[in-house]
Amino acid sequence: MPGTPEVGVPDNTLPDREFFIRKTYEQDAAKGYELLFRSYYQPLCSHAARFVYNKEIAEDLVTEIFLNFWKKELHTSIATTFRAYLFTAVRNRCFTYLRWEFNKMRQEELDDEFRSDMLAPDHIMEMDELYMQVERAIHALPPQCQKVFILSRFEGKSYQEIAVKLGVTVKAVEWHISKALSVLRRSLKQN
Repeated sequence: MPGTPEVGVPDNTLPDREFFIRKTYEQDAAKGYELLFRSYYQPLCSHAARFVYNKEIAEDLVTEIFLNFWKKELHTSIATTFRAYLFTAVRNRCFTYLRWEFNKMRQEELDDEFRSDMLAPDHIMEMDELYMQVERAIHALPPQCQKVFILSRFEGKSYQEIAVKLGVTVKAVEWHISKALSVLRRSLKQN
């Protein structure tokens, strides 16, 4: 029927939905928050899962974002759309989580490798600098290339598993790995 919004087509109704959520916040912040949560929780969880590749972790990260949104009353200070803010916040929180996870894995490896040996402070500083170089180089990669590299090198997935998970060909995975390694080599040679 013309003029009737289609159910399940959020792109057509986004401006109306955003307006409605803001108006609800003006009348009752708790109801506005509930409406915001119902509108965006599932899409944000799907978005987060693309980065962290784990449904439970994605749900935890999104829940943290909503909790922060409520506690800090961010609905009063967001100049962009709530949708834009939330998707950006989730992406940033996922990157922070991945950095933390990478640090944790690195620390576990160091603990296993150097359990009986104490590292000299200059060695620790060198390792930290090297880690920061690698991290910067990885974050400079295009998003898809980053995902492929992290799945391969940090999660130990095979090229075939990565291809299936990301819906690309094995050749595309090989290309992304080759590109990532090339960028890393150049980055490490420069310093």
